Amino acid sequence: MSFWEFANPVRFNRLATRTLPWLAGATALCLGIGLIWGFFFTPDDYQQGSTVKIIYIHVPSAMMAINAWFMMFATSLVWLIRRHHVSALAARAAAPIGAVMTLIALFTGAIWGQPMWGTYWEWDPRLTSFMVLFIFYLGYIALWEAIEDPDKAADLTAVLCMVGSVFAALSRWAVQFWNQGLHQGASLSLDKEENVADVFYFPLLVCLAGFVLLFVTLVVLRTRTEIRARRAMALMQREGEHSA
Repeated sequence: MSFWEFANPVRFNRLATRTLPWLAGATALCLGIGLIWGFFFTPDDYQQGSTVKIIYIHVPSAMMAINAWFMMFATSLVWLIRRHHVSALAARAAAPIGAVMTLIALFTGAIWGQPMWGTYWEWDPRLTSFMVLFIFYLGYIALWEAIEDPDKAADLTAVLCMVGSVFAALSRWAVQFWNQGLHQGASLSLDKEENVADVFYFPLLVCLAGFVLLFVTLVVLRTRTEIRARRAMALMQREGEHSA
């Protein structure tokens, strides 16, 4: 079976119906285990105290905020090249989820930063690029809503997604691009010496898996909803043409 077969809306809906219960169950399991483990069964940090435990929400939400935009970039590219409507609708479905993840990351980062930095906000390279990314999310969503022709909207939002990917990359690698700034280095890294301590690391991995599953579940659910809404709109237009 080819991956591209799921670009067919009917086949995608069948796949979504079969997988959503399993995705939702896996999401609840990972998030439940990860958050309970992290918040109730890990010690306070010797420097940051109990505030370190916000890592279990801040880091996964920040990673998903960036990767959601990269997912939108990939599906938008598929739309521009192969004109598969499901890919365009998947990008549209992912945008509000990515925007919420970005907002959660900004909010939890401010709460975490205040006792560490003495301020809720600093025009740090990563924080600034994250704020710009959030604005791109809002612009992307608004552009979809502002254009009535769905194919034209998909084309223009795909172009916007290409541009916004620059800020998604900056949000991901800003610490490596600029050494100055208050933001700490990566909490998860291929270099073991840069990772957080194991007592925080393993529950963080479980939380990250939960956030990934949550994102996938919501994208599949919202894409199925977008397909059904597009089909209902097409039927209404046909009925209007027949009645006219």
